[in-house]
Amino acid sequence: MSKSIRRVQTAAESAGLAIDVKTMPDSTRTAQDAATACGCEVGQITKSLVFEGIDSGELKLLLVSGQNQVDLDAAAKTIGEPLQRANPKDVRSKTSFAIGGIPPFGHTCPLDTWIDSHLLNYETIWAAAGTPNAVFSVDPQALKKITGARLFM
Repeated sequence: MSKSIRRVQTAAESAGLAIDVKTMPDSTRTAQDAATACGCEVGQITKSLVFEGIDSGELKLLLVSGQNQVDLDAAAKTIGEPLQRANPKDVRSKTSFAIGGIPPFGHTCPLDTWIDSHLLNYETIWAAAGTPNAVFSVDPQALKKITGARLFM
């Protein structure tokens, strides 16, 4: 088991959340790949997208349903500042996870986290577990609670 997956499991346990990480034989890097591997709808896939606040320079984690795209103008109004894609090297150094496997929690620094309201329409959603081919299922309300995420979209 990779160090990244262990970090995600430890963070989940510390938050009182029991997860079962599944390592898939193929990449789950895209929402469609993940949905196929997990046997679920694309909308149940949680994309962990990291943006940088243009004014603050702080990283923002957007947990987005696999069926949705982020409207940066609408997100800026909700979040309170314009956003831009974060530099992958900055993401790696500040979260200790690489893009493509970023989990919703377990980062080495706290992230301002927002969750797509569409994810809350499902009983179970799937999220990355620290590597491009590792995922776990979770109740979206539990995920919202342990990440301290605020709603958007």
